[in-house]
Amino acid sequence: MRVCRHRCLLGAFAMLLCASVALHLLVALFLLSAHHTTCELSQCLFTQPHDDLTSANRSHPAPSHMAAVTGRWKQEVRAGEVNITKLEALFSHALYNLHAPPSHDDDWLLKVRSKGSEGHNEEYICFCIELSDSKEGYDPIQWNTSTETHPPWLRFHLGISRWQLYQHRDANVAVLLQQLAINRIVSAVQKTGGTQLKLLLTFPNYGQALFKPMKQERYEETNVNLFYFSDFERHNAEIAAFHLDRILGFRRVPPVVGRLIDVIKEIKDVTTDHKLARTFFTSPVGNTCFYGQCSYYCSTEHAVCGRPRTLEGSLAAMLPDLSLSPRRTWRNPWRRSYSRSKLALWETTPTYCNSVKKTPPYDQGTRLVDLIDMTILDFLQSNMDRHHYETFEIFGNNTFLIHLDNGRAFGRYSKDEPSILTPLVQCCRIRRSTLSRLRLLSLPEYRLSDVMRASLSHDPLATVAPMLAEPHLSALDRRLDTVLQAIQRCLLQYGDVIYDDIPNYPDQQKSWHGENKLR
Repeated sequence: MRVCRHRCLLGAFAMLLCASVALHLLVALFLLSAHHTTCELSQCLFTQPHDDLTSANRSHPAPSHMAAVTGRWKQEVRAGEVNITKLEALFSHALYNLHAPPSHDDDWLLKVRSKGSEGHNEEYICFCIELSDSKEGYDPIQWNTSTETHPPWLRFHLGISRWQLYQHRDANVAVLLQQLAINRIVSAVQKTGGTQLKLLLTFPNYGQALFKPMKQERYEETNVNLFYFSDFERHNAEIAAFHLDRILGFRRVPPVVGRLIDVIKEIKDVTTDHKLARTFFTSPVGNTCFYGQCSYYCSTEHAVCGRPRTLEGSLAAMLPDLSLSPRRTWRNPWRRSYSRSKLALWETTPTYCNSVKKTPPYDQGTRLVDLIDMTILDFLQSNMDRHHYETFEIFGNNTFLIHLDNGRAFGRYSKDEPSILTPLVQCCRIRRSTLSRLRLLSLPEYRLSDVMRASLSHDPLATVAPMLAEPHLSALDRRLDTVLQAIQRCLLQYGDVIYDDIPNYPDQQKSWHGENKLR
């Protein structure tokens, strides 16, 4: 009896041992498979668009939470490539190729002359090229009055006019973006002013760019408990705002491109900013981090970190120096209160626009419809942080508004903020060219989300992941429909709400009346 019981126990132990071995083998196979998948993901996420970085950086594994969205990212990039034909068709449309009015000499921001040349009217702002020896680490200066000798950043500055920052299909914009994305960085210092960390980068050809580092993952939404004035600035929002502004036909956002930066080689090793250099440290997991000095989010708790030294960011082309082309800062009449408890006057006064329309410079010219253009851009990208705007002083009040500082856009895709549209709703005024392009972007063959996806796919960081998650692109279509509905209500209520800035354009709906349908 005891022998039988002993044999039964041995058999049971043997079965348990076999089961344990089989279970361990299954776990081992699963871990090997997961490791292989993570390595593939790492290679996809951290392939560099330029070869400045070390092989160690390129092979650094990606965060595990990114694996769930990798397949969707690849699918979105392919979708963007398919819809490039829509983008080309859009930019070939007559609404984007209207004959511009003849430009006079005083319609250009800057004018080039050689040192010592005479005969230029003193009303012009002249850019004087100093043909001196170049600084150490910089390219030799071989510029003259011929545009072909100018670096892309200088051609961009010289192309700024009274009406726009650059012309439609300006070939120099693509060259400028490419140089921003790959040029060697010879200097990096912290940009003064503002509430969050940003750097001023300088290149060998004396060009400069404003660098905003990645603060949160692209697919993350803004924390619902944060006020709009406490939100992070997002690098991909700056990039997306440039593309959206161009698609809307405004061309009032300076060119912006994404780039992967080696925070040691391209920032720490080249900075002369000792205050910035003192904020570098190595995180517990071996990543190189820094935080700089600013009003918000500049501390070890809110540091920006490489992986281990590779950092995503946006680079925006700098506008001409203020000593050459001063800019005037204007308070936005629909500025928010920036208070946790108080409301601004426009939020409680439905007729607020009546007083604005009687106040210079909104009482004449195009300033009011310029502001409505900016309002539509901000509503589409859900930017609540438009407290001021700027114009070039030399052009007076007869010029466009520069759409700067869009870092707090594209924070949430699950919720729209109707209060951003208040200037349009209260004033019921819009350019005919803007309305015509909005209607065009609502059509299936030019759908806004499709052309945005295609445009963003050209950015170098699109090889890492799409610049905007799909829900953000879907939100653009939804918000565009909201804008068109608001305009339709204005037409029904007031009839004549269109400022006709393209009287010679042969639009079938040139004559707008309250009964006309927008869609």
